[in-house]
Amino acid sequence: MENFLVLLSDVWNRGFLGINLGAIISSLIVLLIAFLFRGFVISVIINSLSRLAANTESTIDDEILDALKKPIGLIPITVALYVCTLILPIDGVVGEIATNIVKAFVIFTIFSALSNSVRPIFAALSTSSWLTASMQMWLERAARFLVWVIGFAIILDIFGIKIGPLVAGLGLFSVAVALGAQDFFKNLIAGILVIGEHRFQPGDRIEVEGQLHGIVESIGFRSTVIRTFDTAPMTIPNKDLSDVKLINHGEMKNRRINWRINLLYSTSIDQLEKIRSEIKQHIIDSSDFINDEDLEHVVRVVELGSSSIDIMIVAYCEPVGFVDFNLIKENLIFNIMKIVKDNGSEFAYPSTSLYVESMPDKF
Repeated sequence: MENFLVLLSDVWNRGFLGINLGAIISSLIVLLIAFLFRGFVISVIINSLSRLAANTESTIDDEILDALKKPIGLIPITVALYVCTLILPIDGVVGEIATNIVKAFVIFTIFSALSNSVRPIFAALSTSSWLTASMQMWLERAARFLVWVIGFAIILDIFGIKIGPLVAGLGLFSVAVALGAQDFFKNLIAGILVIGEHRFQPGDRIEVEGQLHGIVESIGFRSTVIRTFDTAPMTIPNKDLSDVKLINHGEMKNRRINWRINLLYSTSIDQLEKIRSEIKQHIIDSSDFINDEDLEHVVRVVELGSSSIDIMIVAYCEPVGFVDFNLIKENLIFNIMKIVKDNGSEFAYPSTSLYVESMPDKF
């Protein structure tokens, strides 16, 4: 029995890699407590800060607190790692590495908090007229990237890795990459121009005549995703959208109907005047169309065509979507057809008349 106790004491003191088992178990208990009470620490800190934020009218502080929940959850673990370095009898190179790991974890926690705070800060700035949704997305990504680059550089410095030679090496590498990635940088610059010029934003309906018609879903660093009307997403390089003539229906102040209807030559002047006035009155009375002094609806007899009398119809409506616009046009067509029929006229169509001067006596 005495030999067993001696053996047990020897194993306890030698432990693992020369570290006392008691110190190892104590460190594990500290880490376990940190993980178990992580949620409690988050709730205590967040609730305390939330009471302070409740006294302000702005919502940005509430959004920042919500974004800081995960980084705050790293605080107990960071403290536990530091306590472990005090408990464990480690020194020399191993002790230095352990201390550096704790320092790196502290830096990671701080910069994680900064990175998570970027989104609510830019969300608060989104009320500015100059900052569009796409610009906000790009600036937010750039800011987060910059935060992590600085944090990573500090961590490398903690471990004694010199940043200068690394940056120089990356510079040479970047030149080599740039030569082989010219299309990427062209698309990147084109994307910046698209956003800077406000050519279109996510949610806009854009049209490239004969090539593309759809809703912009997102504008990325390299490409733009557009969902066509058959619901299929189409990914297009930014440079292809920056150099083409493009119609942005999302920026429309109104939508215009510009038609010509063709009536038979047998239609009398009285009939023409009644048809013209009734169509215009219908447009004025209909809630589908805008009644604005600057946007005059036009219904006029404009031309004597080769086989018809032509009436021009120009009407303006709100900048409604594709489906609603087609419904407005359909309703107008039905009403025009009814007005023409009620006034005893008909629509003309291209025709050719053949006049025979004489017929042979026999075939």
